[in-house]
Amino acid sequence: MTMKKLKKQNAIRVMLVDDHSAFRKGMAALIESEPDLQVVAETGDGHEALAVYRQNQPDVVLMDLRLPGIGGVEAILAIRKEFPDARVIVLTTFDTDEDIYRAIQSGAKSYLLKDTPDDELAATIRSVHAGKQMLSDKLARRLAERQQRPELTQREMDVLQMLIRGRSNKEIGGSLFLCEDTVKAHFKTLFAKLKVQDRTEAAIYAIRHGIVHLE
Repeated sequence: MTMKKLKKQNAIRVMLVDDHSAFRKGMAALIESEPDLQVVAETGDGHEALAVYRQNQPDVVLMDLRLPGIGGVEAILAIRKEFPDARVIVLTTFDTDEDIYRAIQSGAKSYLLKDTPDDELAATIRSVHAGKQMLSDKLARRLAERQQRPELTQREMDVLQMLIRGRSNKEIGGSLFLCEDTVKAHFKTLFAKLKVQDRTEAAIYAIRHGIVHLE
């Protein structure tokens, strides 16, 4: 929705996308306390993000990753498909390697956690608005490590998702219309890509690194 308030002269116009209204309210107050920043729109739904962006054309978007409708990464992709120059900062509580990787791959210009100090958040908004990509040294190292891991196919992701739900090879095969030998072959490839030895290690690795989520 659009924010109705007095316009600040030459302020950086910020849009908030987060499904927690209390957090949005606090974040809006923080941003409005800066003389050169202003919140012009907000939404708590991933599906609405593109329409709200289209209506308000903000300078910078603060985007959570876990949203109703569609997730933050999908929302970023939708916005940047129509507005390639959109500048998005991911602001989230999730900091797994895969979340960072997917966010940056989708076109996010920065990745911050919600406990980021106020002055650092404001500085990042200004830097991203100026066209810079901002990533801490720690997150940059983790991103580089993630980029070295081979990509998983969609079918391998499906198998992995069912694994963490405790499904047997037979159950996985039945759900995905695969024979058990094919399921075993997928696991063999998965183990090699993730550098693990068995199903248990694969499940732990996938959850710890955010490849799949227990939702």
